[in-house]
Amino acid sequence: MALPKQRHTRHRRDRARRELEMTTTKTGICPKCEAAVLPHRACPKCGEYRGREVVKKALPKLKKD
Repeated sequence: MALPKQRHTRHRRDRARRELEMTTTKTGICPKCEAAVLPHRACPKCGEYRGREVVKKALPKLKKD
């Protein structure tokens, strides 16, 4: 089995591991319902994008008691 000739430095090791680091998702806030929204997408709660409704949201069904 092959072995490396020299040991990698801590900087080189950490630089390689930095590529696997997770980053937070950049989100905005919907001006109507104040929900978290991904950029350039319609709001998942109210269905608005740039001040107009682009996705029709159905009203929740009421349960009969």
